[in-house]
Amino acid sequence: MNDPSDAFHLTSIGMIESDFPDKFGIPRQPGLATAAKASLVLLPPYDDPLAVRGLEAFSHLWLTFVFHLSPGQSGPADWNPLVRPPRLGGNTRVGVFASRSTHRPNRLGLSLVELVDIDTSRGVRLWLRGADLADGTPVLDIKPYLPWVESRPDALAGFAPDSPPQLQVVLSPEAEAVLALRRDGDSLRELIHQVLAQDPRPAYRRGAEERIYGVRLRDLDVRFQALQERTGPTLLRVVEIVPAQGQR
Repeated sequence: MNDPSDAFHLTSIGMIESDFPDKFGIPRQPGLATAAKASLVLLPPYDDPLAVRGLEAFSHLWLTFVFHLSPGQSGPADWNPLVRPPRLGGNTRVGVFASRSTHRPNRLGLSLVELVDIDTSRGVRLWLRGADLADGTPVLDIKPYLPWVESRPDALAGFAPDSPPQLQVVLSPEAEAVLALRRDGDSLRELIHQVLAQDPRPAYRRGAEERIYGVRLRDLDVRFQALQERTGPTLLRVVEIVPAQGQR
């Protein structure tokens, strides 16, 4: 008897364009970086405006997508039953199906995004807010969000009962000078604060240190360092902002 799963064939209906050219620095959950710009461009033959008729009446959407940047996964045979969520410090292991890890048997992701606008002047483009998706992410499906059935405030949230703590973020005078020269400087500053406040560093490296990290946002590399205040928790300082190299 053949495995019925062998009959499944999934096709991308669209691709994401976003402020996150690289996976490092992407918020680990949707809605945490509202300053991030993103859009979903539908691909032929799914770019027919008729396919999104009535979607403008909904404020939020579920997107089913593929973690296309997850390394070392050639298919369902290449997976591990245990993962180490950053929320638990990067050392404690839990079952992959008890997590939202990108390292999954089929690399499928689910994201709740806000629908800002729909452009059908040339095909179909959905403008989004709060997306936690890398540029180039393949999207497999779109479904409207229904709050009356899908919002459950009394639900248990396991090892992530609350939103993650926010770190203080400061920018050096050199970084501020770069932003002052850009037309999108204000929105980029807000995006930098929202992304870095969630501390994108690997969980096992968190703490005061001298290492400089770089997160790519839009067309720039934002380089930052963790500092320890005497009277408070670690803060992140943006050391410099430079043009991104080797963009794909």
